[in-house]
Amino acid sequence: METTQRLKHYFPDLSEKQLAQFAQLIELYQDWNQKINVISRKDTDHLLERHILHSLAIARFIHFQPGASILDVGTGGGLPGIPLAIYFPEVQFHLIDSIAKKIKVVQEIASALQLNNVKAEQIRAEDIKQKYDFIVSRAVTNMPDFILWIRTNISPKHQHTLPNGIIALKGGDLTEEFKNLPGSYSITALSDYYLEDFFETKRLIHWFIEK
Repeated sequence: METTQRLKHYFPDLSEKQLAQFAQLIELYQDWNQKINVISRKDTDHLLERHILHSLAIARFIHFQPGASILDVGTGGGLPGIPLAIYFPEVQFHLIDSIAKKIKVVQEIASALQLNNVKAEQIRAEDIKQKYDFIVSRAVTNMPDFILWIRTNISPKHQHTLPNGIIALKGGDLTEEFKNLPGSYSITALSDYYLEDFFETKRLIHWFIEK
């Protein structure tokens, strides 16, 4: 019940089907994490807050248009891609990771949730050739390196109110990391979106090249 209430508090537009999918997602992660460590063991009792709500901060920041394409780099166990795919069923998500066993978990979870808008693949970001509206990640690496990896995968065709680019969820002090960052970016405090103490040090970065 708490899961449903907290999700509806922050995302009142969620359907009953989506709420059921999120509840099932928590059960799936708890089950899979006993077999394969796809998320931190200490987070298993805080899945909603530290993983699902954290991932959905991107949905508070931007509403992806139907037909948009999103690449989730270093998805691990499917974060932030799986929660976003539940929230945006008409958006296509490509979830990639270099570790095969993690991608296997993502594929099984997407299948269990009947997420036909998710493709999970074991591949390195540097080997991706397609173009996407946005590239999302959760603390994969430092931003300058990340930008070098995938900036050529950002589509030049814009269909959103915000320019295409990278949306990264990060924590801690970003001063040094962003000192000489190329391009343009904005930083949003997740405490603007959520009341929980966990989000006090969490940030959302939108990096982009001007339209």
